[in-house]
Amino acid sequence: MVSLSESFRSKRKFTLKHVGIICKKNHSPADKLATTIADKLTRQNIRYSVNQIANDQDMLIILGGDGTLLHVADQAANFGIPVFGINMGNLGFLTERTEQEALTAVEELLTEEVTVENRMMLKASLTEPGKAKKSRFALNEVVINKGTLDRMLELSTHANQEYINTYKADGLIFSTPTGSTAYNLSAGGPLVYPGLACILVTPICPFMLSSRPVLLPAESRLQTKLQNGKKQKAQVIVDGQAAWDMNENSCLTLETAKQPLQLIVSPHRDYFAILRNKLHWGIGSKGKN
Repeated sequence: MVSLSESFRSKRKFTLKHVGIICKKNHSPADKLATTIADKLTRQNIRYSVNQIANDQDMLIILGGDGTLLHVADQAANFGIPVFGINMGNLGFLTERTEQEALTAVEELLTEEVTVENRMMLKASLTEPGKAKKSRFALNEVVINKGTLDRMLELSTHANQEYINTYKADGLIFSTPTGSTAYNLSAGGPLVYPGLACILVTPICPFMLSSRPVLLPAESRLQTKLQNGKKQKAQVIVDGQAAWDMNENSCLTLETAKQPLQLIVSPHRDYFAILRNKLHWGIGSKGKN
């Protein structure tokens, strides 16, 4: 397991020529804020695009919740575009800055050094006999879910061709450290600092209480299949979006993506402050040094 290093977090000063603004869908406050930010960029002679991603963009400003950011994370990582989130949703683990801080935050992007974190992403690939391999990328997680079936799944899972376990459960979650605060947390998985390089494997409602979450090195190549002869079906969900259907002939492969997401984080809130706020730790008590 690799701990926090200089490659995870750095300070950068951006020279912005073309900025993309991505708005939460059908959300008029986000659209209104986008217009205000666009006017500010125009006054600085910075070109902007709204709800479009292009490889010549220097930055993406996300106006929405974490779901809005997750929706564009794979494209942003692929193009190497840093992403900055302003929270106009509910959670805000990734979109840290508030709507009230938006203009101040944009001014900081234009004039100051900002902190950029390289957030690990997962590459998920589905292979089936006689069919082309399909691949998708996830910032939070890849989930195998039984869907509406009553019968639990049996998922034979390997890491680097070494057998781990055949999970009897409602499904499996393969999560990045960033995604440890998402579905993984709801399923009883651990919180993992985003600077660690690892992959989490968390069973959903396992049949055996001894089936516990497993933390594996980021270099691991994971493969999982539905147990032969069971005539099972499952759905693969990538960052909340339905991706593929699995059957007993399918093989799902998970590995660390080559390109991380460059996430611009707030200089005013550290990771643990976000956890305390979002998870309501220590309500009614004062922090101690």
